[in-house]
Amino acid sequence: MNEQECTTSSMPRLGLLGGVALTLFLGGCVGFSQDGGISVARNVAYTELNKDVTKITNEAEALAAQQRVEGLLRRPLTPDSAVQIALLKNRGLQASFNDLGVSEATYVQASLPPNPTVSLGRSGLLGGGGFEIERQLMIGLFELATLPQRAAVAQQEFRAEQFRTAEAVLSLGAEARRQYYRAIAANQQVAFLQQALATAETASQLAKQLGETGSLNKLEQAREHAFYQELGAQLAQARIDQKVERERLIRQLGLWGRDINFTLPSTLPPLPSRLATQKDVESEALARRVDLQALRNDLNAVAGQYSLDVIQSVVSDIELVEGSSFGKSKTVNEEGEVEIEKEKSRTRAIEASFTIPIFDFGETTRRGAQEAYMAAANRLAERAVNVRSEAREAYVVYRGKYDLARHYQNRVLPLQKRIQDEALLQYSGMLVDLSQLIIDARTRLGSEQELLPNTR
Repeated sequence: MNEQECTTSSMPRLGLLGGVALTLFLGGCVGFSQDGGISVARNVAYTELNKDVTKITNEAEALAAQQRVEGLLRRPLTPDSAVQIALLKNRGLQASFNDLGVSEATYVQASLPPNPTVSLGRSGLLGGGGFEIERQLMIGLFELATLPQRAAVAQQEFRAEQFRTAEAVLSLGAEARRQYYRAIAANQQVAFLQQALATAETASQLAKQLGETGSLNKLEQAREHAFYQELGAQLAQARIDQKVERERLIRQLGLWGRDINFTLPSTLPPLPSRLATQKDVESEALARRVDLQALRNDLNAVAGQYSLDVIQSVVSDIELVEGSSFGKSKTVNEEGEVEIEKEKSRTRAIEASFTIPIFDFGETTRRGAQEAYMAAANRLAERAVNVRSEAREAYVVYRGKYDLARHYQNRVLPLQKRIQDEALLQYSGMLVDLSQLIIDARTRLGSEQELLPNTR
């Protein structure tokens, strides 16, 4: 009985197949960026906010960011420091950076040639107790041919994701700044109502004393007591709002532990002396809105994918196959010596597979790709229209709120103060009664309250 043997040799050189793959690999693939793809977000943050962003990937970077935040928190918080802390500590923004890293990995993967398929097989026994081993290396020529186009589509998708990440940076910065002012307004509202409550308490006690002497009727007494109680309820609600707004600011900044014990200014900053103008506000918004740039890249990506879908609706794949096979057998000659015979052959072939359009001639694929492209185009057009309107709306609110605040500050409050001062002088001269003096004071309190931003 002859004993069987099986020995393996080194894999054959790839030849033509390896040359094709290597050429496309060197010409098409891209590498990972050093910053995880946040270069667009970093540039936008510096240009629009004058701030910087950091993707935290290790303990050293986390420690450096924490030390920087602690340095900013040693002083009373400012709008700029609040924005910078949010960009460093907000974990939602860091998650956006991680999602961008996933998108970059997808882009890099799309730029790589398809992985070849290695096939090893063993055939039946040969004469004399031997066997045959067949080796094949296959790679899809269709995937290789469309590699540059698929990489270009992935690049546009990655570019769109970069602008969406930049949009997340700007949104976080704007909301952190807005919440900063809300928190200070809530603090100032509490302080104002505390002063108003003290004044109302004095008026209520005075009304009670005047009622005991018969100088003030019960109706006027009840009005003053009700006003005092109403202010007490408003102060209680204001204290709730104060805590809520502070917690919202803490969440925006991404703070916890002892970092939440930061201090805020006691009053809102004064109104700006100069205002931005409405000149070219629409064109400026169209040129600088990062969400529009993201949608433009989406449209380019869909356009590239549309061409791929049209091709794939006809051809599924073409494969280039290169392989070799060899066999071994043993025989025993007349002298009793073992002789080994080897047979080896190399094959090189192109295999093509096509979709047979029995039920679908590619129309569904083409129609779906066309609809996807038109949907992306319509979304871009819709956003462009909305951007123009939003820019005009924002300027109307910005200018209107400014003019209203200036009106109260320069006209209403000075007049209310003058009325109260004159009423006090006339009361001292017994020319006006106490009820009118209290009504004038109450009116001035209402005007001052209107000047404060609404935090709810």
